[in-house]
Amino acid sequence: MRIEYVHASKFGNGARVAGEFKDQMAAKGVQVEVHHVKDLRARLIPSADLYVFSSPGRMGRPIGRMRRFLKGLRLPTGSRYALLTTEGAPVPDKDGKMPSAEKMARYQRMRPIMNGILQSRGLVNVAEDRVLVTGMRGPLEESWQKKVESFAARLPTG
Repeated sequence: MRIEYVHASKFGNGARVAGEFKDQMAAKGVQVEVHHVKDLRARLIPSADLYVFSSPGRMGRPIGRMRRFLKGLRLPTGSRYALLTTEGAPVPDKDGKMPSAEKMARYQRMRPIMNGILQSRGLVNVAEDRVLVTGMRGPLEESWQKKVESFAARLPTG
């Protein structure tokens, strides 16, 4: 099996997640090629059995470069993809209350936006998850490697 992993990473968090994913899949005998979105043209993405896309959020949306990349993809209808985003961890409001899941869903629209773009091109989502970033530039949440491991375990490898 061959996986193409395309990520966007400004402060290195997405690159760390991609590296961990590659290592975990290599232990299973799965070949993963990791690319930063700025180093790959959407129309020239190599053929693969599965595509994984990852983007940090800006104002609750995937960064512009990733949105443009996804809109430029020309993959065969039915191609499988997965999303593993890096998103800001929720923080308490001024009264110390954590935002509800409903409120978070209104402001963290990264995966729905990415899914909308990819599914409009006939691609099929097989898995998605997120790794939280605890500050503007990091670090990643505690035990983020376990989240990546859980995500990797849910992917079809045949």
